[in-house]
Amino acid sequence: MWKESRRDMVPAFLFHPKKSQNFLINNRILDKIIETAYLKKNDIVLEIGAGTGILTSRLAEKAGKVFSLEIDKTLTPILKNNLAEFSNVSLIFKNIKKVDLSVLGLLDRKYKLVANLPYSITGYVLRRFLGEKPRPEVLVLMLQEEVGKRITAQPPKMSKLSLACQFYGKPQIVLSVGRENFWPQPKVDSVLIKIELKKKLPSPETEKYFFSLIKAGFLSPRKYLINNLVKANIGDKEQLREIFKKLNLDFKIRPAELSLENWLELTKIIFN
Repeated sequence: MWKESRRDMVPAFLFHPKKSQNFLINNRILDKIIETAYLKKNDIVLEIGAGTGILTSRLAEKAGKVFSLEIDKTLTPILKNNLAEFSNVSLIFKNIKKVDLSVLGLLDRKYKLVANLPYSITGYVLRRFLGEKPRPEVLVLMLQEEVGKRITAQPPKMSKLSLACQFYGKPQIVLSVGRENFWPQPKVDSVLIKIELKKKLPSPETEKYFFSLIKAGFLSPRKYLINNLVKANIGDKEQLREIFKKLNLDFKIRPAELSLENWLELTKIIFN
């Protein structure tokens, strides 16, 4: 039976977390992660950051196969002890940035990504697993609260991050998680977020133009969108005014005030 208190872990293994490590120690929240992932016996799960294996064991109980990545090799004895009964877990002591998913056989197989992410690699994980193939069916991630709110933002608080995540999937905050649920306790609160990948995405060409457009549009986030697009040589002011008028967009609208649908419509008209 897993204990929630850090005091139960440390004496047994004489383990001292590093500065970047924050382990989730609340069993109810761990159970909520599993519930959110909606795991079935034929599911394949990729876990980033095995830690002490407390989440890994729950994944292994529900899924058919778990590939669990951990960069800290000093956790080897803890993980081997805690996961000894699970033959469906493959522990990989490697940085996710150096892992080739084809070696794991995931290029042509469906899988789910579940992780209590170190804050330092959140951006990388989102870019890679949303923007590159093979994409997972769903991402269930524990993230810094601020990042989770930015990902799920709506107008007038959109950003390049929220647009990118919403282009590929449907993100939602499942649960707010206070810092007291981690050991060592971090300086910020977290959220559990679920991003269900869209089954059908725009064409690769549209994808390319969309991201070049939002990059230009957010050149100066506080300035009017039209001015940013003119500065980026997307079009002259009169042409853009006509397009904005057609889409019922205010000439003084700022980039954060447009929805994903607005940006997709702009992409279609400007690059048609």
